Amino acid sequence: MRFFRSVLLGALCFPSIALAAWGYTDDGTNYVVDVGSLLVFKVSKSTGDITSMVYNGVETNGYSGKNTQVESGLGASTVTIQKYTTPANIIKITVVHGTLIQTYIARYGNNNIYMFTRKGDASVAALRFIVRIPSTILPKAITDADYYDEPLVDLEETDVTRSSTNSYTKAKHYSGDLYGRTMDYDYVGKASSTIGMYMIRSNHEKASGGPFFRSLLARSAVTEEDIYEILYYNMGTTDPERFGLQGPYVLSFTSGTAPNSNLFARKADYSWMDSLGITDYVPASGRGAVLGVGIASMKSGYTYVAALSNTEAQYWGTASASTGAFSITGALPGTYTLTIYKGELAVYTSSVVVTAGAELALHTITPDNDPSDTTAIWRIGDWDGTPAGFTNFDASPMLPTYMHPSDFRLASWTPPNYIVGTSTAAGAMPGYMWVDVNNGHLVYFRLSAAQTAAAHTVRIGITQAFANGRPRITINSWTSAIPAATSQASTRSLTVGTYRGTNTMLTYDVPASAFVATGGWNIMTINVVSGSSGTTYLSPGISLDCIDFI
Repeated sequence: MRFFRSVLLGALCFPSIALAAWGYTDDGTNYVVDVGSLLVFKVSKSTGDITSMVYNGVETNGYSGKNTQVESGLGASTVTIQKYTTPANIIKITVVHGTLIQTYIARYGNNNIYMFTRKGDASVAALRFIVRIPSTILPKAITDADYYDEPLVDLEETDVTRSSTNSYTKAKHYSGDLYGRTMDYDYVGKASSTIGMYMIRSNHEKASGGPFFRSLLARSAVTEEDIYEILYYNMGTTDPERFGLQGPYVLSFTSGTAPNSNLFARKADYSWMDSLGITDYVPASGRGAVLGVGIASMKSGYTYVAALSNTEAQYWGTASASTGAFSITGALPGTYTLTIYKGELAVYTSSVVVTAGAELALHTITPDNDPSDTTAIWRIGDWDGTPAGFTNFDASPMLPTYMHPSDFRLASWTPPNYIVGTSTAAGAMPGYMWVDVNNGHLVYFRLSAAQTAAAHTVRIGITQAFANGRPRITINSWTSAIPAATSQASTRSLTVGTYRGTNTMLTYDVPASAFVATGGWNIMTINVVSGSSGTTYLSPGISLDCIDFI
């Protein structure tokens, strides 16, 4: 699937409203809402599914008997509708299913469906809102990561496949080549020459994973197509599920242009929703902000991100490249952990309190936990919280984020041994290592007389570990103890397009007796070890951040 990200200047927020009749009717089975422009949609009175979405005369909803809905449909629900004339002409449909409340909102003249999902607890299995689209509506590109051409060969489960047509690996988990981390995209969708359909994401304050999380966004097949708003995606995440109100997220229709940027969560003004009585809705007046004047000693070439997180919510903002100034607005009141990231690596944390209606101003922050501040005798890669720069991660976007590790387009996961002073990380250090694929990678290095006579520390940073994998090292005839397992995702991760887990540094104290005589080659062997088992790319594995010798 090929997505369009550019925002066209002049895209209209309020289409012509002269051609249709604003309002709603009851056809006995559905509430039928006419937005007064080009969109008419129906919501089932018994289940809360969207059963029809006709845009400019074209039905854009459903396939194989499935509707646009929360997950696979809520089932029997209580559905009510209400029309407002103040502060604007608005229609609100409320769907109650146990502890879950789904809300649909139409606004006069807007070809949008505004939505909220309030999940009160884990009693209702709702992890995403799925827009189901007939196969003939939008264009498809066979080369995209999530396009399911046929016939297919299953690689893992039934959701990671290889095309027998072109041998590309495919998965709905892969973010494709234009989308990636949550902070990188405002919407998911695409357009033909006559119609555009876009899911404009919410601010994800009640989602999980933070700004760098990669999750399922869309799925495309010969016969059908989906786009999603993720409420909670448990594949590869280390964060618990948050409950409460999520939204608004917006299904926006256009005549083929990009969506209106004024709908994007980072800039939208939804004050017109303040009086709609949405359960757990908190207006701007009930929120606060954290403003940072700057970040000192920033490293060149890295983007710094400030993030807030607690058990109830998460927020983030990108720092100015020149000063490090940042702004996080619209946060719910509470005590948060403030984290400053260099790339995706936490280099500073503190506690801050957000107060409703107030802005908390912070003095210049100086990161105090950047491992690259420690002088190393040698270093492979850099400390940035990602495998960027290593074999198969030396391009942008990083190839394993949108294809299976077995894909023929990737370089061998067993590159030549690494020789300090000669090799490059891209050419000789794999970004991923598995017990059953490329264990036992070698690093050759020499030490001076003074260095040979002293003990040293090897540091290995990992960003994710599958099946409790962790690195154990051998230097010449000395072997380290087996490190404890790190706290990581319990699901698949490396094979579903994500290296994002819990960044962890493992340290190994190596005695002087381990090293060979001055001038000789020392050989360090890196092995992934685990008490768990598996084969090939589902054997215990790790994602590397950095390796250094101090």
